[in-house]
Amino acid sequence: MSQKTHGVIAAGHQKTAEAGIEMLHLGGNAFDATAAAILASFVTEPMLTSAAGGGFLLAHTQNQQNILFDFFTQTPRQKKNHEHLDFSPVELNFGGALQTFHIGLGSMAVPGNLQGVFHVHRKLGRLPFPVVASPAIHYAKNGVELNEYQTYSLNLLKPIIFASPEACKMYAPAGKLLELGDILLMRDLGATLAELAENGPEEFYLGEIAKQLVKDCQDKGGYLTEEDLKSYQVIERDPLRLNYRGHNLLTNPPPSSGGCLMAFALQLLSNIDLSLIESGSSAHLQILAEVMRLTNEARTDGYDAYIYQKDIAERFLSSEHSAPYEKQLTETVSKWGSTTHISVIDNEGNAASVTTSNGEGSSYVIPGTGIMVNNMLGEDDLNPSGFHKWPVNQRISSMMSPTMVLKDGKPEIVLGSGGSKRIRTAIFQVISNLIDFKMPLSIAVENPRCHWENDQLNIEPGFREEEVENLLLQTHTQLVPWQQKNMFFGGVHTVRSSETGVMEGSGDPRRNGVAIARA
Repeated sequence: MSQKTHGVIAAGHQKTAEAGIEMLHLGGNAFDATAAAILASFVTEPMLTSAAGGGFLLAHTQNQQNILFDFFTQTPRQKKNHEHLDFSPVELNFGGALQTFHIGLGSMAVPGNLQGVFHVHRKLGRLPFPVVASPAIHYAKNGVELNEYQTYSLNLLKPIIFASPEACKMYAPAGKLLELGDILLMRDLGATLAELAENGPEEFYLGEIAKQLVKDCQDKGGYLTEEDLKSYQVIERDPLRLNYRGHNLLTNPPPSSGGCLMAFALQLLSNIDLSLIESGSSAHLQILAEVMRLTNEARTDGYDAYIYQKDIAERFLSSEHSAPYEKQLTETVSKWGSTTHISVIDNEGNAASVTTSNGEGSSYVIPGTGIMVNNMLGEDDLNPSGFHKWPVNQRISSMMSPTMVLKDGKPEIVLGSGGSKRIRTAIFQVISNLIDFKMPLSIAVENPRCHWENDQLNIEPGFREEEVENLLLQTHTQLVPWQQKNMFFGGVHTVRSSETGVMEGSGDPRRNGVAIARA
């Protein structure tokens, strides 16, 4: 959808988007809309995000400020003997791929989402916070009808839900999972959000909620302490800037990994003249697979061990480091012949790209609050050195990559994605679809995707059969064809503004995304 509007939002649920648009109707700006949508997503997109998760918000303000608000999760300040931790594996089946996560109190990192929402709103919003929180509170207390994607998500995350009596009370109140069309009620969460909206986030980080969370961690095998919660701070960072074929991009900087790795992939791709290649052809798929493979190789060679060093982005993206990989790509091509995202733009010149996550959830729900805490210490991609080997009191390095493309200093494209390891490859494919192949926005988002990881090339349906059959892959690469498009490949909710003020949005159907404009 596109039209001359006061603003547009793309998000992972109809009611998430409606919460944001309501703020624009009430005279709020993009940041009010974003805060309302984030809070609403805790209810409408349960398990994928949570008040006790973490995230990043990339902001562009009407006075040309660019700020990356980092409110991702933090490692605890102290470690414990592994034998005393509540930390166990669960296997989730995406239908075409299995992925192992770890849950329990020992998988929980220091939460940041609540602190982040309040911090961004205080700095850039203008409506009263209770107004911004009102849609989320209403949804939680009155219920949300489960749609197809929510139902799929709950079934996918069933092993995590059934590991916790408190989670079962919400998602399986009669002993079995809620089904399509059932009403999800989260009254405890509604009451908690109402209290926080009136009194601020201190109750969560310093008050009775904090004391209950810490007591359970100390008694039952978690890391978190009062000092962990009390000392948590939102960090404001300068976004990572890159140029792709003359377009200026902003994304998430180190110590998070996703933005820098996506920048490296785009840097490699810029060496290939895609004007001579048909989108979706075997040659195009081979290039994408090789770019992803080389980016992963470069990551292990020059990134993971150095993520907390000050100049890591400059060194990783330097021509000295990238040249051998660029050479491999051009030579090879010649030889061949539970996360969610919200994007908002308003007509005042403000834009926000925010990705939040709860990991897959630790299964632990803070009693009486309706809040499930994250499992960020239990995800292998967030712990590349191995579980329990994290440095203490550090921001966890994330794949989340809220991104903007600026034109003449103004936001032209705002996008991001959920999807664990697939976040950066999903975003980089949509950017390439828009810039290299000039696709209409909805086509660029819905176009089939691929993802290379661990010598496997996962391919969505939609590519021509003969092109897939003609793929010439690296010797050890296994082709994994999927039977249908899937949330495994991300959910790139995207909005765009033209020079004439026409705004459009596209929610990714893989995650039941929607876009709504305020006329």
